[in-house]
Amino acid sequence: MKTLTEQLAQYADYHRDPRNILTHFIGIPMIVLAVQVLLSRPAWPLGAFVLTPALLVTLLACLYYVALDRPLGVLMAALLAAGLALAGQIAALPTGAWLWWGIGLFVVGWAIQFVGHVYEGRKPAFVDDLVGLVIGPLFVVAEAVFALGLRRDLHAAIEQRAGPVRQRAPAGRGAARS
Repeated sequence: MKTLTEQLAQYADYHRDPRNILTHFIGIPMIVLAVQVLLSRPAWPLGAFVLTPALLVTLLACLYYVALDRPLGVLMAALLAAGLALAGQIAALPTGAWLWWGIGLFVVGWAIQFVGHVYEGRKPAFVDDLVGLVIGPLFVVAEAVFALGLRRDLHAAIEQRAGPVRQRAPAGRGAARS
């Protein structure tokens, strides 16, 4: 299994334009919630516990994230648990509303992602490696952690491998790496 640094650096290599990264802060949470919403049916009550495909997929993702990095994995687990709770509420809506929310979030989230990759001028990471679909949410959380000034060692290691985020040039000029 690749290390956290390897996974994030490989993903970051496809995401060096700040506009693309910004679209990921919007699109990826929408896509993750959409998947949780759509997988929250069927639901099998087991006493006080409800088993859904969304719960199983979320648990597997959390185990993977914790295996990569305990602190980021725990943060991801908390965020995914919040998403799972919201997804369960949406799944309890009538079928039409459940599908509208699930499919709508999914389509709009991906549209936002693809706009970001137009700015990037590069295809999404998952085209070359499907693991990028699982690393994307972790990348967004890691970028938020880096923006808060945390995990500077990890941030530096990723930038050493993928290069720094490009600084946007003045209007009319191409973006240059800083």
